[in-house]
This record gives sequence, C-alpha cells and structure tokens, in this order.
Amino acid sequence: MFKYEIILYWSNDDAAFVAEVPELPGCMAHGRTQEAALREVNEAMRLRVETARESGDPVPAPKGNRCSAEQVAPALGEPLRRF
Repeated sequence: MFKYEIILYWSNDDAAFVAEVPELPGCMAHGRTQEAALREVNEAMRLRVETARESGDPVPAPKGNRCSAEQVAPALGEPLRRF
C-alpha cells in the first residue's frame, strides 16, 4: 500500500469517479464507483513506481499530511491537545 495523497472526485465529462495522485504526475484512474476508482488508482500507483524503479528514475517520497495539528488547531480557535 502506498501512502500518497489521492484526490477522488466525480467527473460529469467522464460520467465516472476519478482518482488522481498529485505527487505522481499523470497517475490517475477512474471507475463507476469510488471503490473501483480507488482500486484502479492503487494499481496505477504500483505500476508507476515499479516502472520508475526499473528505469532508474526517482520515485518521490510521499509527503504525508498536508498540514500539522499545530496549523489546524489555532485556526479553529482551540488549544492544541496531544493524546
């Protein structure tokens, strides 16, 4: 399982759900359901990474969280709490 960010949305033009992986340019897939699009994009990520490794091309490391708790909590006006 890859830990890249996946953006999932409905496309009226394609009449399908589209899943994009911004950290892997050009890596996207579609499906009739959200689950199908996610299944397909996971396969696309696997193939993209596998091909890059075989070709000796760099594979970007997943960036992880878009923002930290320190950035979110103050914006919500709440004190930061760690659990």
